[in-house]
Amino acid sequence: MKSGFVSILGRPNAGKSTLLNALIGEKVAIVTPKAQTTRTRIHGILEVAASKGRHQAAQIVFVDTPGVHAPGTLLDKRMMQEVYDALETRDIVVLIVDATRNYHLASPPRPKPSDGTEDVDGLKPAASSNKENKSQFTKSQKEREEDEFVFRLVRKLDCPVFLLINKIDLVTSEKLAPLIAQLSAQHHFTEVIPISATKRKGLDILVERLIAHLPVGERYFPKDQFTDQPERFMVAELIREKILLETGEEVPYASAVVVEKFEEPPPPPKNPRPLKAGQLPPKLPVTKIAAAIYCEREGQKAILIGKGGAKLKAIGTAARKEIESLLGTRVFLELFVVVEENWRESRGFLQTLDWRNQLD
Repeated sequence: MKSGFVSILGRPNAGKSTLLNALIGEKVAIVTPKAQTTRTRIHGILEVAASKGRHQAAQIVFVDTPGVHAPGTLLDKRMMQEVYDALETRDIVVLIVDATRNYHLASPPRPKPSDGTEDVDGLKPAASSNKENKSQFTKSQKEREEDEFVFRLVRKLDCPVFLLINKIDLVTSEKLAPLIAQLSAQHHFTEVIPISATKRKGLDILVERLIAHLPVGERYFPKDQFTDQPERFMVAELIREKILLETGEEVPYASAVVVEKFEEPPPPPKNPRPLKAGQLPPKLPVTKIAAAIYCEREGQKAILIGKGGAKLKAIGTAARKEIESLLGTRVFLELFVVVEENWRESRGFLQTLDWRNQLD
């Protein structure tokens, strides 16, 4: 069989997490319209049966990464480190771009610098990451610099790289054709595939082509496993998703969620008694969860709680429904808001957010 790791790379809002969920057929990663929703590497595991005359059986481990952006806070830098770590252990990289955007990219690609400055080798954004120069660039200029940074990063890779043109359902063929030509000229891509992650267009072709380029190997995960994330982390992410959806621009990027209590119900009896005629089935067991929502200022705390606690209640109600679907139990969810000033610049606090450290 074929097996390997496929890293999903792209700018914020390109549709990486939507693509991951569509490929796996499960909600592995949270999705919101806000940039920087994904903060860590997320593995989604796809088991593919052999198809006679088309492809071998395969296990593809997709690795969703944070959106590539110029880092500002220590949190941003840790997110970009997640990107670099994912690129170190990959067999294939897929670069996903948004077909609805306009790209103003340098052509031909810039050569590797010879003056000793870090650019391609250092995998660092150019001027947009320099705080002193930020004010000199307009929004479109910053976007261009970060777009070019992504392509410079891709050119450094020594593995197959696929270019995925996402959201093709939102553009006309007249716009799509020149866009494909423009972006294809930025790198010698192994494959260029137009897709729509939300409509699942082009995904079967994508999977077939990925399998063709994966090495022969053994499974990395059990056949029926679709992610390596623990339930506690997925619960925290679902709560954070509702914060992103329920609040405005001030709060989302300054919020974090830590599950403080996760009490699973006792296992059901091995030999349950059969139901009598007219008897209702027993209620589902209850999982008790308490989670802290961290923010950086008292004003943000007030927004998260809302008038009379209405906003916090709305966040909890929306999150509880999805958590119940995830766990297959009823859920008692308790949320409370804590102010932790400048947590995005606290190395110790950021380490506590990493679920891999929580397992340790």
